[in-house]
Amino acid sequence: MRAPKRIGDEIRLKILEALLEKGSVAPNIRQIQRKTGFHKATIKASLDFLAKEGLLQGYGPKINFHSLGYKLETTVLLQADMSEKKTFDELVERIKKDPHIYQLASVIGSGNWNLLARHIYKDVESYHNNDLKNYYEAIPGIFKVIKDRQIFYATEPYYKSASRTRSIIELIRRSKEGKD
Repeated sequence: MRAPKRIGDEIRLKILEALLEKGSVAPNIRQIQRKTGFHKATIKASLDFLAKEGLLQGYGPKINFHSLGYKLETTVLLQADMSEKKTFDELVERIKKDPHIYQLASVIGSGNWNLLARHIYKDVESYHNNDLKNYYEAIPGIFKVIKDRQIFYATEPYYKSASRTRSIIELIRRSKEGKD
């Protein structure tokens, strides 16, 4: 008798990974047709246009991280001295390999912050342990690069957690109506 499959089963993980590849999953045109009332050809032509214009980057799963025990999302603002090029490059390379960090971006704004990192973790302790072990203890000269940081922990309750796609659709509609 085979063991029951779990969420972390390698088959399921490979399927989820494949869903992230560009063009791996097409939208359900019948479902869109039922929701909108548009003809299938109209829907297909519109999807083709949106893809050609670069608005659609692909289709994929939206995973509930909380159900897997990842209940902490951190946003970290870093003040980094990028003149320490070798150490900064090592930091960026480590971040690129760290699955906890899903975004590292430049920041332009008030204050001295110039990098923003977004992470997911199970809890605050696992965040601090990963940060200490993989960055602060592992990279010689890290304190010459990271001058300051602000850490923000996003935890429940979430007062709003919307899709970025739904937000941009609403912004486009408001713009058309002159409300933006």
